[in-house]
Amino acid sequence: MRNDLRELRLAAGLSQRELGQVLNVSRQTVNSIETGRYDPSLPLAIAIARHFQRTVEEIFHVD
Repeated sequence: MRNDLRELRLAAGLSQRELGQVLNVSRQTVNSIETGRYDPSLPLAIAIARHFQRTVEEIFHVD
């Protein structure tokens, strides 16, 4: 699944570590989601969407 997390994070001026702290996950988890190696759980995807004031569908794209 593709996603726009990296672009959104950079536009917000956040490091992976900072975003991880906001979401209560590790920097490695943020990196894995950004690179497509890990698909977030539904609660985490919703938390990401809420943080960036977007819908889950606007951030995560099913290939």
